[in-house]
Amino acid sequence: MKAIVHVGKSGIEGLKYEDVSSKNPGFGEVKVRLKTAGLNHRDLFIMKARTENDPPLILGSDGAGIIEAVGEGVSHLTVNSEVIIHPSLNWESIDDVPQNLQILGSPADGTFAEYVIIPAKNAVKKPAYLSWEEAGVLPLAALTAYRALFTKGRLQKGEHIVIPGIGSGVATYAMMMAKAAGATVTVTSRSEQKREAARTYGADRAFDSHGDWNEGLHGEKADLILDSIGPATFPNYFDALKPNGRIVSFGASSGDQIELPLRALFFPQISIIGTSMGSLEEFHQMLDFMEQHSLKPIIDRMYPLQDTVQAFHRMKQGEQFGNIGLLIG
Repeated sequence: MKAIVHVGKSGIEGLKYEDVSSKNPGFGEVKVRLKTAGLNHRDLFIMKARTENDPPLILGSDGAGIIEAVGEGVSHLTVNSEVIIHPSLNWESIDDVPQNLQILGSPADGTFAEYVIIPAKNAVKKPAYLSWEEAGVLPLAALTAYRALFTKGRLQKGEHIVIPGIGSGVATYAMMMAKAAGATVTVTSRSEQKREAARTYGADRAFDSHGDWNEGLHGEKADLILDSIGPATFPNYFDALKPNGRIVSFGASSGDQIELPLRALFFPQISIIGTSMGSLEEFHQMLDFMEQHSLKPIIDRMYPLQDTVQAFHRMKQGEQFGNIGLLIG
């Protein structure tokens, strides 16, 4: 089968489009013939951390396709079933915590390939209202957004949420989900084009991330800030939050180290909460929520599998608004 393999070099330069052997599913597994897959920043982080001494790896956490074969012990799925892939191998409930970064995504064989073998429990019926392109880019980013908003952020109808750095898959899902939940949504971006796109998709306000936050918020305060940026914007959050406000962090695109103004943290009793991806239980909840509100992924661009390198360059440069995906089958 054809696949995108990372080997020999760190970063995007290590990606190769080549033939690899296709396997058969084992006990409790299914083999999926992939139609589409989605890119995530997680893939960039993994490629950056890998060295020339690491073994070949097929990347990819997201995907959707048709079951090609069923292993022993699988009774609830059949050949030709249309499925979407939950990207985690071992989260059973919302209380499970991953032990390391490698657990946060790809099965042993990733989804940037014509076929993937996964545990049968990770093959979830594809929502009929979603196209293959929409289903393929959905899992990891939408699940991360759902957990951040509702499990960790406890977002309620009528609250005000700020989403800095609009444009990524997670941020755009969070924007749509928060609006569907009845929240007021403010987003930020350095790009006027992305700010305008966010307004088109329902954001109530959009302002420059590097501008005056008080002016951008019209003097209002937020209940929740969903942070994926880190130190570049973090200092603004404490003045932007109401007493008892929450900051939910799921990324650090501008770096890992921040300085905390402790008085601004404990006097207004601000909560800083970490989150990442989500459980299989939350995955089903997320799919139900999206279908209930007729939410669909915002697709930035789809690329043929052989053009995966170009797709990652677009993601690395931060050009996208929404999800970048791959056409496979």
